[in-house]
Amino acid sequence: MDLSDFLSANDIKAFTQRSDGMGLYMVACNWLMILLIFALVALWTHPITVALAIVLLGGRQLGLAVLMHEAGHNTLFKTPFLNQWIGQWVCALPVLGDCTRYAASHREHHRTVGSHADPDLPNYQHYPIDKASFKRKLLRDVSGRTGIKLLVGLVTGGGRSIMMRAGEKTAIAHGILVNVGLFALLLLVQHPSLYGLWVVAYLTTYPLFARIRQVAEHGAVDNLFAADSRLNTRTTLPRWYERIVLCPNYVNYHLEHHLLASVPCYRLPRLHQHLLNRGFFTEHPQSRVYGYWGVLKQAVPELGSATIPAA
Repeated sequence: MDLSDFLSANDIKAFTQRSDGMGLYMVACNWLMILLIFALVALWTHPITVALAIVLLGGRQLGLAVLMHEAGHNTLFKTPFLNQWIGQWVCALPVLGDCTRYAASHREHHRTVGSHADPDLPNYQHYPIDKASFKRKLLRDVSGRTGIKLLVGLVTGGGRSIMMRAGEKTAIAHGILVNVGLFALLLLVQHPSLYGLWVVAYLTTYPLFARIRQVAEHGAVDNLFAADSRLNTRTTLPRWYERIVLCPNYVNYHLEHHLLASVPCYRLPRLHQHLLNRGFFTEHPQSRVYGYWGVLKQAVPELGSATIPAA
């Protein structure tokens, strides 16, 4: 595959333009949604709103992790300092991540994807799997076992989970400090118990959504070890409700991201449409799937056959 067949130098220049304003907008929208979720439960404390909040907060935690990922690529903001400072203190640390250290390990994934050296390979190399195996994975997530494993790895400074590569370190002390700040804010508005929702979501729905996202990106693809990204990476076109929790901040455009990691997430939809218009997906329509249910039916064949859109 020759990328120049689909993108000119001017195209690349346009798609890789970064914006401080758009970066601030993305971060502000994520945190506004978090505050609105807390406000909903504070105003109407009910089992329904509590359950809904745990689901939505897990999606927003994934959203912050996605923004950490963007800042790690130095694409969230045009100004490097904003990528470093906001990416760390406003996006990464609330979910106990570390922007700089994550970026260093994540670059290895980009460099080695399509090979056995990919550090993320254990997260998706065994797909497709049977329904019983997938059910066990989901039960580990929703029961909190996956989240607890993540926390243990963060505290001990080692181990691997679906959200942390082997050997990847994190600024756990700073992360705890930021979370204390979030608790203090909720205490200030006289609703400290709402912080419990943040913790429960972090241990349950956040790992669940992270797992499904990772499966969608590289799991059960045509050829995991192919040189062509259209064979080892997938873009998922989500339904509106899937976008809220499974693929916040345009993380579903993963094939486009691997083609040009220098493209900010907020320009990925336009890049996707451009590639679609230029026939990029024509030879490999399977690299583009409608809906996460369609992805899961590929990753777990017992669920049925996935529907592949025409390119």
